[in-house]
Amino acid sequence: MSELSGKNILLGITGGIAAFKTPMLVRLLRDGGVNVQVVMTAAAHRFVTPTTLQAVSGRPVRDDLWDAAAEAAMGHIELARWADLVVIAPATAHCMATLAQGLADNLLATLCLATKAPILVVPAMNQAMWSSAATQRNVSKLIADGVSIVGPDEGDQACGDTGPGRMVEPPAIVDRIRQRLVAPVLAGVKPVLAGVKVLITAGPTVEAIDPVRFISNYSSGKQGYAIAQAAVNAGAEVTLVSGPTNLAPPSGVRMIAVQSAHDMFDAVHAEVADQNVVIGVAAVADYRPAEQAPQKLKKKSDKMNLLLDQNPDIIASVAALKNKPLVVGFAAETEQLIEHARAKRVRKGLDAIVVNDVSKQDIGFNSDYNSATLIWAQGELALPFQTKDELATSLIRHLADIFVSQLAITNPESATN
Repeated sequence: MSELSGKNILLGITGGIAAFKTPMLVRLLRDGGVNVQVVMTAAAHRFVTPTTLQAVSGRPVRDDLWDAAAEAAMGHIELARWADLVVIAPATAHCMATLAQGLADNLLATLCLATKAPILVVPAMNQAMWSSAATQRNVSKLIADGVSIVGPDEGDQACGDTGPGRMVEPPAIVDRIRQRLVAPVLAGVKPVLAGVKVLITAGPTVEAIDPVRFISNYSSGKQGYAIAQAAVNAGAEVTLVSGPTNLAPPSGVRMIAVQSAHDMFDAVHAEVADQNVVIGVAAVADYRPAEQAPQKLKKKSDKMNLLLDQNPDIIASVAALKNKPLVVGFAAETEQLIEHARAKRVRKGLDAIVVNDVSKQDIGFNSDYNSATLIWAQGELALPFQTKDELATSLIRHLADIFVSQLAITNPESATN
């Protein structure tokens, strides 16, 4: 861990049972030559002592915004400038709410407002508290503000519950700190997807009945194209596999135009071995005519029966690959959005899924606006009503933040070059 030697980390500790792990975290950082300044909230004193933390950090613990000696020279501003990175572990629900609202009612919160250093938050709380709508709103706000969220892990909790909410273990936190400081993919030194290869599907597919008729859907391709552009802007090497649209290709993408679901399946699988991420935004037709008539079908009666065959599930087929990339799917739903999307993510083996309500007239198909929910194994994140360009930018940032470790493993160059 010599690459961290000499770095200055301000470690905030809040009042959760997971605080008992923080002396080990400090020890691991100090063993790597990191300068660690511990800042505790009043509640943190209930779980771990300043004496212990001073012993392992080699520095007096700071815990009072009104410390006359420390603040004689505006000590909190000095600390805010000193830090290369602010890490809060554990971060309670209260702490995250405080940061999301921009409050400054204690030393740690004030430092977070005053620093220009990146902030890394490691949540730890009861699984119901983590899953609550209020906490998830705060998580969304923090990520939108540029804060990195690490975890939480899932498992048994001190309260007896089981689920997401456990603090990530100290060695994993150190790994994330290394990624943030040594290979700052998310810190603005590099774009968040620098060196990452992303394949995106977009638009509808067209399933021919005869030379002049077809089965399709209302997809305009706008959201998929916006995500492709956002990924390019984030530094990714982007391949866009698109069904027929009226849109100009986003700048900087490699475009592959297709018509049918089978065309899209073949194009995706011809490219997927070289990709780090596949995002399936296309509205792929579930069925196609069992036979395509070589000539225009003539009207012969009041009714016509059309036999349909099921199309291949492109995104599920990618997720089933032995050496699969990170796979993100989209779900356009009209009712029970979250329940259907959760089930679809698990059924198809996706790393994440984005669901939106296409029954609403002001979002979804053909609209320039959208709202959605990002769902992954450890959490759910609401992406509020905004333009499709804005939602695309937000989504790319969230995916990079949530899956940064997986991206680093999938494509080591993105974390070392």
